[in-house]
Amino acid sequence: MPDKSLIDFISAVSGEEHLKVEENLGNGYVRLRTAEAERRQAKHDIRSVEDIVVEMLRNARDAGASKIFLATTKEENTRFLTFIDNGSGIPANMQKLIFEPRVTSKLESMVMDRWGVHGRGMALYSIKENSRIARVTTSKEGLGSALYINVDVETLPEKTDQSTYPVLMRNEDGTQRIGRGPHNIIRHVLEFALECRDVDVYLGSPTEVVGTLCHLGHLSLNEQDLLFCDDLDELPVYLRPSACGDATELVEMCERLGLMISERTAHRILAGEINPLRPPLNKLVPIASEPGETVIDVFKDRRGLKIAGDDLDAFGRSLESAFEELARTYYLSLKDTPKITVSKDCIRVKFDIEKDV
Repeated sequence: MPDKSLIDFISAVSGEEHLKVEENLGNGYVRLRTAEAERRQAKHDIRSVEDIVVEMLRNARDAGASKIFLATTKEENTRFLTFIDNGSGIPANMQKLIFEPRVTSKLESMVMDRWGVHGRGMALYSIKENSRIARVTTSKEGLGSALYINVDVETLPEKTDQSTYPVLMRNEDGTQRIGRGPHNIIRHVLEFALECRDVDVYLGSPTEVVGTLCHLGHLSLNEQDLLFCDDLDELPVYLRPSACGDATELVEMCERLGLMISERTAHRILAGEINPLRPPLNKLVPIASEPGETVIDVFKDRRGLKIAGDDLDAFGRSLESAFEELARTYYLSLKDTPKITVSKDCIRVKFDIEKDV
C-alpha cells in the first residue's frame, strides 16, 4: 500500500482527481480506482434516511437480535438515529473496520430478502459515506450493540411526514400487509416488523426508548443480578440503563449508548413516569381489504358529546361579547343570538349578521 504521506503529497500537488483515476483511456474516458468506484457505489446505495433505517434493521437481524430499539429525533436539518439491539455484538477490534468497504461477517451466509442482497460488506460503508457521523457507541461480543448515526437531511433527504402511521391491510389470502400511508421511517420499521415476526422492534424518541429499556430491564433483572454485577458493561447493552442507581448515572450511561436525555428526564424515567413503548405493529388498526367487509376499530372513540343548556347559554353570551369588537370595526350587527350546534366530534357556531348603513 502506498505511503500515506506520498498520497497526501500527490493530492496536494496534482489535485485529488488524480487519486480517483487508475487509467486515462482518452476521449474523456477514465478507469476509476477501485476505492473511488466503491465510494460512488456506496453513495448510490443509500438515497434516503429511510434507507439507512432498513439497512440497520437488517444488520441487527442478521446479528441474531430478537429486540431492536430505534431512538430518533430531528433538530432543524439534522436527523439523529440510535440503534440498540441484543444481537451477537461487535468485537472491539472490528468496531471501526465494519465501516470500511467489503468488510462483512457473512462469508457463507449472504442474505436475499425483500430488500435485495445483504452481505456484500457495503451497507455500513454506504451509511457512513452518506452521514455526518456513523459509529459504534458501545458493543461487546454476545451482549449486543449500540450505534449512533447523525444525518444532514438537506444532503440525504427523508420524507416530510414522519408522524403518520400507515394502515394494516389484509390480502386475499389472509396475509397482512402495510397499506396506504407515507413511506416514512415508521412505515419502513413496520414493514420490517411484519416481515421479521421473530424480532421485536421498538420505535420512539430517546426518552421513550430509555424508558422502555429501563422497564424491560426491571422485568429481566432481579436484585441478585445487580448485587453480583460489579461492572455494568458486563450486562447486555440494552439492559444497562435499568441497572443505573440514580439519575446522574443514567444520563452518563445513556450518553455512552448514544441516547441524549436531561437529568430531569432521567428522574422522570426512574420514577416510572414514562410509559414503555409497544412494538409498532401493536399500534396498527387493521382495515378491511374487500368491499363490504367490516373490521371493528377498537381504538375509535364512540362517545357522544352533550353540553348542558346553561353552559351553552353562557358560551353564547361570551361569543356575543367577543363579536362586538369585530362588529364596531366593520359596521356589523347580530340579527339573533349565535346559533350553536353540537355533534359527536364538532361544535359549530353560526352568526347571522346585518350590515349597518
